[in-house]
Amino acid sequence: MTIDVSEANFESDVLARSAQGPVVVYLWSPRSDACVAVGEVVERMINATAGKILLARINVDDNPSIVQAFRVQAVPALFALRDGGILGEFQGQLSEAAIAQFLEQMLPTATQEEIAALIARGDEQSLLAVLDIEPGNEIAIVALATILTARGEGEGALSLLARVPETENVRKASAAARLSLRPPDDYDTQLEKLLDSVKLDDDARQQFVDILEVMGLDDPRSAVWRKKLTARLY
Repeated sequence: MTIDVSEANFESDVLARSAQGPVVVYLWSPRSDACVAVGEVVERMINATAGKILLARINVDDNPSIVQAFRVQAVPALFALRDGGILGEFQGQLSEAAIAQFLEQMLPTATQEEIAALIARGDEQSLLAVLDIEPGNEIAIVALATILTARGEGEGALSLLARVPETENVRKASAAARLSLRPPDDYDTQLEKLLDSVKLDDDARQQFVDILEVMGLDDPRSAVWRKKLTARLY
C-alpha cells in the first residue's frame, strides 16, 4: 500500500501507523529522474508484499520540516520505521538488489503476523492472547482497557494502562476509565461545577482535563471549555 504524506498528516499516517506494522518512508523530489525511477522500483516491491509494508512517500520540496527531522543529506532516501523509531536507512542512489534486501529485513515475523491478526479480531480473548505474547503491546492494552471501561471495570482498565508509557491514545483511554468511576452526568454540567475549583484543587483540575480528553477536539464545546480553563488558571 502506498500513501502520499505531508507535514500535516505525518504523525497520524506515519508515526502512529508504524506502531501497527512496518512503514517505509520514501523521501524524493519529482524534479529528480533518479528519484522517480527508484520510487517506481520501491513501490513495485512493496506492493508485492501484499500489504505487509506501508510505503509513505514524502516530497522533500514541499516538506522541509520532515527533511530536517530525518537529517536528509541526499535523495532519494529510504527510512524504515517501526514503533515510531528508525530501524534503518539508505540515502542516495540505490540498486534494485539493495532495495530488495532493505525491504526483506522489514517483513514481519510469524509472531508479529500472529499479533496483528489477533489485534484485528479485537475481541477480549484475542487481545489477552496478544498480551501473553507481548505484555507491553500498547494497541492491545488500549483496546482491552476500552472494553473493560465499557463494562464498568474502570479500575481494571487503569491498572492495565499503567503498564505502558503515556501516549495520546493511552491518555484518552485513561481519562475515559477515570470518568467511568464517577457518577454519570452531562459534561457541561460537570465542567461548570468544576470550573471554580480548578485553580487550587488538583483533583478538580484533573477531572476537568479528563472530561475534555473524552470530549475530544472535534466536540465544538471543547474549545470553549478549554478557553475557560485557561482563563481560570492564568
